[in-house]
Amino acid sequence: MAEPDHAPTRIHLTFDLPPKAAADLAASGHPTTSTADVDGSKEDRRQALVAAAPGASAIIATVSDLVDAEVMDAAGPGLRVIANYGVGYDNIDVAAAHDRGIVVTNTPGVLDEATADLAFALLLAGARRVVEADRFVRSGAEWSWEPDFFVGLDVSAGATLGIVGLGRIGFAVARRAAAFGMRIVATGSRASSSEAAALGVTPVELPELLATSDVVTLHCPLTPETHHLIGAPQFAAMKSSALLVNTSRGAVVDEDALLEALLEGTIGGAALDVYEHEPRVTAGLLALPNVITAPHIGSAGIATRERMGAVAVENALAVLGGATAPNPV
Repeated sequence: MAEPDHAPTRIHLTFDLPPKAAADLAASGHPTTSTADVDGSKEDRRQALVAAAPGASAIIATVSDLVDAEVMDAAGPGLRVIANYGVGYDNIDVAAAHDRGIVVTNTPGVLDEATADLAFALLLAGARRVVEADRFVRSGAEWSWEPDFFVGLDVSAGATLGIVGLGRIGFAVARRAAAFGMRIVATGSRASSSEAAALGVTPVELPELLATSDVVTLHCPLTPETHHLIGAPQFAAMKSSALLVNTSRGAVVDEDALLEALLEGTIGGAALDVYEHEPRVTAGLLALPNVITAPHIGSAGIATRERMGAVAVENALAVLGGATAPNPV
C-alpha cells in the first residue's frame, strides 16, 4: 500500500455533490475546485474541465462529463483518480487512464433498485399506454368509456419480459417482474445461475429473446460489443406489438433504426430514459404517441443520489489516502 500524501491534494468537481457527500468531502480537508456552473454542450463542459484540470489530483465527474486523454494530460502527472458519479463509465477513456496510472472508479450497487423502479415504471406506462392516455385527457377531447378504449398489454396475464443483460439491475427488474407474474427470459452469464432460476428466469440467446418477448428491457453496459446491439435486424425479429424499454445507455440502440421501426409498425412502442446522442433525441421520436421519454433519471431517487455521492467521494479519498479504491473499474 502506498504511503498517504502529507499535504492535502486538490479535488476537482464537475457538479455539485449532494449535501452529505459535500460535507464528507469538506471534512477531509482537501481543497476543491468546481466547474459545476458551466452550462452548454458536452464539449463546452469538456473544455471547461481541460482548463480547470491542471494540478488536480482527483476528478469527481458525472456520466455526462467526457474525461478523455486531453483532460488527463491537462491535469498532469499528479492526477491519481477519476471517480465517476454513476455506474456506467463509457464517458471516461479507461484505457488512457490505465496507461497513465490513473485509477478509475464508479458507484455500482447503490443505484440498482432506483433504476429498476424506473425501468418497471416505464414498462407499465408503455404497456398500459398511461402517457398516451394522459395526453388524450389533457387535450380536452370528448370521450366515454368503451371496451376497446386505450387497451394495452396485460402485464400480469403471463406476458413475457426479455431482459438483455441480467446483471445487478437486471436482477432487480426480474424480481419486480416475478411479483407481477410475468414470464422472464434473459441473456447473460448470470441468466443460468441458481439465483436466476429461483426467480423463474429462463436463459436464452438474444434471437430467441427478441422473438418471444412482449417487452424487451436493456440492462447491458455500453461497450464496443454492445454499441448498436439493437438495430434494424433485431427490431425485425421482435413481435410487432413489442415494447422496447431502455434505461442502460442510449447507444446500445440504433436510434435511427428505432425510429424507422416505430414508423413502420415493426414494433409496438418504446419507453426511453437514455438516448444515443444525449441530450439530443433523434428527430421524429418525440412526435410519436407510442414513445415515452424521460431525461436520464434512472438513479434519480433522493437517497440513491446521496449514496452515489458518498461512494464517489469514498473512492476518491481512498486513492488519495494511499488505499485501494472500493470500486475500481
